[in-house]
Amino acid sequence: MYLYVKALHIIFVVTWFAGLFYIVRLFIYFAEAADKPEPEKSILQTQFKLMQKRLWYGITWPSAILTLLFGVWMLYLYTGFQNIPGWLWLKIAFVAGLFLYQFSCQKIFRQQQNDLVKQTSTQLRIWNEVATLFLFAIVFLVVLKSSLNFIWGVVGLVLFGVILMLAIRIYKKLRTS
Repeated sequence: MYLYVKALHIIFVVTWFAGLFYIVRLFIYFAEAADKPEPEKSILQTQFKLMQKRLWYGITWPSAILTLLFGVWMLYLYTGFQNIPGWLWLKIAFVAGLFLYQFSCQKIFRQQQNDLVKQTSTQLRIWNEVATLFLFAIVFLVVLKSSLNFIWGVVGLVLFGVILMLAIRIYKKLRTS
């Protein structure tokens, strides 16, 4: 039973991350459409709002909830909710952070559904990389478990974040030149 639950958990983690990555791309496109002249602006933003709504409520939220349900089920099968290893507590903390990220995306989603653009496309591109940091942290924790030295893990995560930020800056320069 455990392996079936684990497989379903992994499938919904993948679809959840796909939704998180794509929703922020749609936020970026919506923000960039705000600078277009009418009627192009209205046409694009109407389409992006529809795409956001279908993605958010049809894929991202259901995947997040199913990931959580199968994760808790798997935790029960793995530990019986007793003697949970340290690496797993850290993974749970990162997953909680990922849910906070999703709630922040929910706020942006509501703003854009109400035709409000409060972030620039560059700010949203940076925001999109936060999910990438969570993905790397969670996958490394699950694969390496307790063999991961916490200090080196944090150093690696920070370096990865710096590389992502540099890549965003380079991309912005290439885009504007």
